[in-house]
Amino acid sequence: MTTTAKQAREAFGERLRNLRKDAGLTGRQLAELAGWPGSKVSKIEYGRQVPTDDDIRVWCIHTRSADQVPDLIASLRNVEAAYLEWRRMRLPHRQKQSVAVAEKTNLMRCYEPVLVPGLLQTPPYAEAILHRVLDFYDGPGNDLEASLASRLERQQVLYRGNHRFFFILAEQVLHTRVGTADTMLEQMDRLLTAMSLPRVVLAIIPSEHEYLAPTNNFVIYDEREVRVETVSAELTITQPAEIALYTKAFHRLKDQAIHGQEARAMIAAAMDGLRSDHDPRT
Repeated sequence: MTTTAKQAREAFGERLRNLRKDAGLTGRQLAELAGWPGSKVSKIEYGRQVPTDDDIRVWCIHTRSADQVPDLIASLRNVEAAYLEWRRMRLPHRQKQSVAVAEKTNLMRCYEPVLVPGLLQTPPYAEAILHRVLDFYDGPGNDLEASLASRLERQQVLYRGNHRFFFILAEQVLHTRVGTADTMLEQMDRLLTAMSLPRVVLAIIPSEHEYLAPTNNFVIYDEREVRVETVSAELTITQPAEIALYTKAFHRLKDQAIHGQEARAMIAAAMDGLRSDHDPRT
């Protein structure tokens, strides 16, 4: 278990401990009411034991906080599923999981400050990224082909079903060099093509924008979950209050983004810059 996951368990236990104290119960009294071993309450409160859904319901009944059951269970899901360590989560398997999540999503909203999102990547761009990722995490080289195939398979969700997609990219995405200049030019052309897809909205936030909300890369799947990539892990957020914060951040970013011809012109300007840098006559 990662340190962050351990901290999440402890924070969840502290929340339950506060409910117990607010109800005026000792740990022993709560255990007796619930018919549990005397040490169970302490283990849960200090993150040494993970409660079940039924444990949460019983806890809330005896602490007169039944109205908090849905939110607590959602938080419990977050504690258990939040952190998938990169070294333990082989890339091909992770990519296949992403395919499954995307397939059951009606509206996917994505914000990316540095790289083109996986659903919009060309094969050379995706391969260059995966090379870097596997090298950074000391992953086996034979993962590359399977990871690339899974990533490209995931892109089929753009063309089938009734899914809708809203991508917001920071202008930096157009200038972060991935692979060769030709790779970047092909990728920029892919973005222009994606903008013409009927169920895709692509917007770009100019680099000289006002700071309005704390941000990092994230993807919102309907109102069901949010996924955030960190250096050490992928965070899956399912707690409604936290999802609401990401939704609020997305709307603020959307208000600052440019669409349509303005966005196309920005991509075209980035392509002109790449061609100029790549032209041996300049």
